[in-house]
Amino acid sequence: MSIVVTGATGELGRLVVDQLLTAVPANEIAAVVRNEEKAAPLAARGVELRVADYDRPESLKDVFRAGDRVLLISGSEVGKRVPQHTAVIDAAKAAGVAQLAYTGVLGGPDADFKLADEHKVTEQLILDSGLPHTFLRNGWYTENYTANLAPVLEHGAVVANAGDGRVASATRADYAAAAAAVLTGEGHIGAVYELSGNVAWSFAEYAAEVAKATGKEIVYKNVPAAVHQEILVGAGLPEGFAAILVDVDAAIERGLLAGTSGDLARLIGRPTTPLAETVTAAVAAA
Repeated sequence: MSIVVTGATGELGRLVVDQLLTAVPANEIAAVVRNEEKAAPLAARGVELRVADYDRPESLKDVFRAGDRVLLISGSEVGKRVPQHTAVIDAAKAAGVAQLAYTGVLGGPDADFKLADEHKVTEQLILDSGLPHTFLRNGWYTENYTANLAPVLEHGAVVANAGDGRVASATRADYAAAAAAVLTGEGHIGAVYELSGNVAWSFAEYAAEVAKATGKEIVYKNVPAAVHQEILVGAGLPEGFAAILVDVDAAIERGLLAGTSGDLARLIGRPTTPLAETVTAAVAAA
């Protein structure tokens, strides 16, 4: 039996493997990767590499073993995730894995924004498969905002169409720690975890934190959805992806990413990382 992490060289996957290595021997961890060369640092740490591609179901045939505990990290290609996830679910079922944990989205069936659609379909596919499962419904990553501070600093403004909505975000490391806890612990089969930060913040508060960390004047500009769409496309984002981000902001205004269930902090055994800490680190790195 191994603990198997799909998408193990991605931003979340690498952190999950890091967490697992603090809890179990490296030879009990397997990383599913597309590019073996990119995954060489994992192999150097003693992690088993299993090469496969979500887009090639045949490559997944021998990736899983009976009794494995598997983390299916959702694919990053919006619009392609249902067939990709289906291939993983089918392979996991054929192998007879002991657990399939899936990184979905906060709110599950109640999340009515476009980015949640493929997650909801995937959860139903897992339920229909009959696999022993755990749903990790991840909220927003704080890094979704702090990883791209350049335009905020250039224009002195955080721009969104989220109104006074709040975001209970946490860091990728927080979510990775939760996934590792579920994969190494007991009693999680059939569980549904609504994972989010302990504190929900507003964009005005986020702008204030950036201002405090930089010493610059940073304001929050709430704009109409159509205007935000134009700004994002003008900045070089594809129209489809810009529309998804605008739709997420509308969901934030409706309160759909503000839930603070406490599940994440309970799983990781500590408070989630505060917004101010992540902002300060991002500004220092920039």
